[in-house]
Amino acid sequence: MSYNTSMSVPSRTQPPKLVIFDFDGTLSANNQPVERLMATKLSQLLERLPIGIVSEGDLGHLLKMAVARLPESAQFTNLHLLPASGGALYHFENGGWEKVFDETISEKDAPYIEKALKEGAEATETIPEDAWGERIERRGSRIALLALGADAPFSERYAWDSDKSKRAALLNAVAARLPEGYRAENAGAATIAVAKEGIDRAYGVAHLCRRLRISESDALYIGDQLYGDGDDESVLRTNAQVHAIQTPTDTARAIVSLLAAL
Repeated sequence: MSYNTSMSVPSRTQPPKLVIFDFDGTLSANNQPVERLMATKLSQLLERLPIGIVSEGDLGHLLKMAVARLPESAQFTNLHLLPASGGALYHFENGGWEKVFDETISEKDAPYIEKALKEGAEATETIPEDAWGERIERRGSRIALLALGADAPFSERYAWDSDKSKRAALLNAVAARLPEGYRAENAGAATIAVAKEGIDRAYGVAHLCRRLRISESDALYIGDQLYGDGDDESVLRTNAQVHAIQTPTDTARAIVSLLAAL
């Protein structure tokens, strides 16, 4: 596997046959819609090859923040959506978004997971009493704990746990209380999430490659958190090429390089 942190895409003898993008922090500023210029570049890339977009959020989040920003002429049949950090896959067919798979947490297990999240938060005493919106979100294959609430300003989220110590304490406390077969992981600046063991971005990437009959080594994943315990880290377990960026501006430059190579 190639690991690259430069602003240009990894050098290779052949261009990728599939490009998969992280959403928040990669295609857009966190929790913001894709800007028009980025949407135009994505549309140009969709004319050349299939694209996947992975988000921590649910399908509705991706439809609103990414798909709705693309021009009506975009080749939507080349676009594949992986909400819930790869725990689900949707493709465009017959004028709408069809589910390929969705590893949704069962109604039986969900209350136990929510209980573990709440008790873990209480045990660590890391979460303030006041919040911006709901703190627990069901996202299909994931259930998330948003420490400051779903509508918290991004500046507040980063300031709350800049050294990741609070999330580390939360992860340990929640993991000790989860039902068998589930794991807790970091899912953003002030968020942790619970999913089934093995259901992550690596799972989604591998499934998409198999569906499209494209070798993992012919896929390129672009994300802003490929390090350590970042949202994109699990992709390093696949054979996909990876390209680490820091801002959506870096991503736009990478797309320009890709378009020139295709």
